[in-house]
Amino acid sequence: MGRLDGRVAIISGAARGQGEAEARRFVDEGAKVIVADVLDDAGRTVAESIGDGARFEHLDVTEEDGWRAVVAAAEEAFGPVTTLVNNAGILAFGPVTRQDAAEFRRVLDVNVVGQFLGIKTVAPSMTRAGGGAIVNISSNAGMEGLPMLAAYSSSKWAIRGLTRSAAIDLGRANIRVNSVHPGGVDTPMTRGDATTIDNEMGKFYDRLPIKRIGTVDDIASVVTFLVSDEASYITGAEFVVDGGHLAGDSGLLDTK
Repeated sequence: MGRLDGRVAIISGAARGQGEAEARRFVDEGAKVIVADVLDDAGRTVAESIGDGARFEHLDVTEEDGWRAVVAAAEEAFGPVTTLVNNAGILAFGPVTRQDAAEFRRVLDVNVVGQFLGIKTVAPSMTRAGGGAIVNISSNAGMEGLPMLAAYSSSKWAIRGLTRSAAIDLGRANIRVNSVHPGGVDTPMTRGDATTIDNEMGKFYDRLPIKRIGTVDDIASVVTFLVSDEASYITGAEFVVDGGHLAGDSGLLDTK
């Protein structure tokens, strides 16, 4: 028996990175998964490599009709949706004084409105199933301000409010809603020009209590717990997975 036997899950942004790791873990634990993403080729490859427990559906999280189509596809293939991981998100780097307003709005549209639409669209299916669990992927940038990330940090703070309000609204339908706040995680999105894991950012990770960058499996483990029955009395909560970054700077008074 798997921890997620009988579950039907939609994971947005599941063509790579954290979403892909979550999809693989969920199927390993007995769930059926819709791998949803705008990256069609990569998403199909992931779903096909997972096997019969997964199928790919194209999804632009900013489009409500797209969400409706994905929920309908999940119900047709596997039954009512019981699990949603709002994982899709984008980054935009730059100082607040020079950030383009359209780019700022785009980050909020994908990272916040996309999650809102997912919750809104999936909730009726979960209600028909007798309940379910939603995990919204935020960031430790939603717990503190970070330089060069005004749009991203703003969006991740907003997810905290969305999560808590949704947890209240949906609790009577036996739907739990929680947020996960990763720190630095080695994913394709973080391997761009702004992050050099082995050089500049290596110094940052050396100052963490747990002196390494996070892995996608670190996040998948927490998400799997939150959608399982082991977390049946947890809703409206925030789970930080950041190697201790928010606990404080371990090297601040280091005299060695």
